Amino acid sequence: MRAFLILLARNRLALAGGIVMAVVVLLALLTPVLSLADPDVTDTSNRFQPIFSEGALLGTDHLGRDLLSRLMWGTRLSLAVGFAAAIVAATLGAAIGIIAGFYGGRTDNIIMRGVDMLMAFPYILLALAIVAALGPGLFNALIAVAAVNVPFFARNIRGITVGIAHKEFVDAARLAGLSNTRIILSEILPNVVPVIVIAMSTTIGWMILETAGLSFLGLGSQPPQADLGSMLGEARSALITNPHTSIVPGVMILIIVMSINLLGDGVRDALDPRLKSGALSRPMAATRVDRRWPVPEPVGKGLLEVQGLETQFHVKDRVYRAVGGVDLHVETGECLGIIGESGSGKSVTALSLMGLVASPPGVITGGAVHYDGEDLIGAPYGRLRDMRGRNVAYIFQDPLSTLHPLYRVGDQLIEAIRAHRSIGKAEGQAKAVELLKAVRIPNAEQRVTDYPHEMSGGMRQRVGIAMALANDPDIIIADEPTTALDVTVQAQILTILDDLRRSRGLAIVFITHDFGVVAQLCDRVAVMYAGRIVEEGSTEDILQAPRHPYTARLMACVPELGGGKRRLEAIGGLPPVVDKLPEGCAFADRCLKVRPECRAGEIPLDRVGDRKVRCLYPEDGAREAAE
Repeated sequence: MRAFLILLARNRLALAGGIVMAVVVLLALLTPVLSLADPDVTDTSNRFQPIFSEGALLGTDHLGRDLLSRLMWGTRLSLAVGFAAAIVAATLGAAIGIIAGFYGGRTDNIIMRGVDMLMAFPYILLALAIVAALGPGLFNALIAVAAVNVPFFARNIRGITVGIAHKEFVDAARLAGLSNTRIILSEILPNVVPVIVIAMSTTIGWMILETAGLSFLGLGSQPPQADLGSMLGEARSALITNPHTSIVPGVMILIIVMSINLLGDGVRDALDPRLKSGALSRPMAATRVDRRWPVPEPVGKGLLEVQGLETQFHVKDRVYRAVGGVDLHVETGECLGIIGESGSGKSVTALSLMGLVASPPGVITGGAVHYDGEDLIGAPYGRLRDMRGRNVAYIFQDPLSTLHPLYRVGDQLIEAIRAHRSIGKAEGQAKAVELLKAVRIPNAEQRVTDYPHEMSGGMRQRVGIAMALANDPDIIIADEPTTALDVTVQAQILTILDDLRRSRGLAIVFITHDFGVVAQLCDRVAVMYAGRIVEEGSTEDILQAPRHPYTARLMACVPELGGGKRRLEAIGGLPPVVDKLPEGCAFADRCLKVRPECRAGEIPLDRVGDRKVRCLYPEDGAREAAE
């Protein structure tokens, strides 16, 4: 609850709406104990008194009744009816949705067709019909408002329940012998409660408006009882001559609905697990840059030169140093492999190159990324947008989630081209087919009209590669593009990338955790640990004789087929948390060769022979740790 309130408070509009709503609710609760005039006593001799009149702070209406008193009592009544209608609609709608989604089949079909029939009627006409059938009155208006909103809740909750009902934990509950009722109450309901709360928070204001609308038409509260809608209805005849009688209840409706909607948006965001990192706003178009020291000059003349790159995530009062000073060098036509355990900073490094790290909470705090001599860190968004996909392209790990499920792959390829240059329909279609052929997709002319779900994982990954090639980039960043593929398809993808690199002169930055991939594709390797490069050199040298203990232990964990009996190693412990990095070597707690001086202070990335190693006592033999 404390975390929820903190997240809610960080949304200033939601906080303002919550404060205003709390004040309104508090005044409504205190209304019976406040010294107010009787809201139903008429005094025609003092009718239409203006605002700030003596004894009538907000004036009087057409019957001389005190507007302040009627406003307070009317607000109390409108809030009670609105909240009650929301609770009734949410309860009935959720029950209908859970039953339909859980049981499915004929039960689902019958229930949802009934819901569809209700949704076929305009909701306000349906509410009017219900009140006309039941008769005017505030209780009947509550029933009508709740009834017309039941389908909304039923539809939403049914969709969530269908997804949950086939999860493994529900199957496990069935195997444990739980009854359907127990499963619904203990497994399904707790998972849909947040959705119910979110739906209620965003519809209460609308239900208050609907109730006020029925009362405005004379179908809700009946004289002399007042709610905000009936006050507006009674004042409409004097709108021109005495507008304050309409403005007073109208402003209160505006305040209530606006504050509820703002608060509801904040509640929705705070309950969304995807936003619990603390970022309640949309990410910026480019990563925020806050460099605290001068921009370093490029030390080489490669196509891509990275010097001292630092990227942090600022979450509440904690600072996560995801990338802690990375230097990289990539030549035209070269493939650089970046390897390391999950969480070592590989992907964040790659995303930082083109300002793709989400901000908030990501911030680039130091370093430079020179592409063909131009520093990309802090470059205007227009320049970055122009380069993304045209000069530097990206192949993501999971093409099923990065390809749009509702568009054909050919249309998505054409869209990638049109982002940088105009292209006609016929030319775009021909280019899409050419790209699919370049990545060796058979029957490209037919496949170009397929949707992503109609393709296998390997085919989708090839489409991702084709999309990266669409604008003939100079650099492709491939973020573990073969992780979810079987060995055969993985080999095909790597062969395609290698052939394209050699035929087009592409530079590739390949992120992986597989030394087999590195051996097949990469010219040089950079090994990362805890956000920093710990060893860099040619692929052959590192595979034959790793110098950093971490690299040696990583390679010792890889099984060798046909190599005789060898104990399969494991690296004990876990990588350090990057918001609490230890002094000295980050690998010291897991290293078999650690000495006191390893923890004493900063360890530089020094050149040792033909490579760079961040270690005071590097390995001196070929794969010692593997023996």
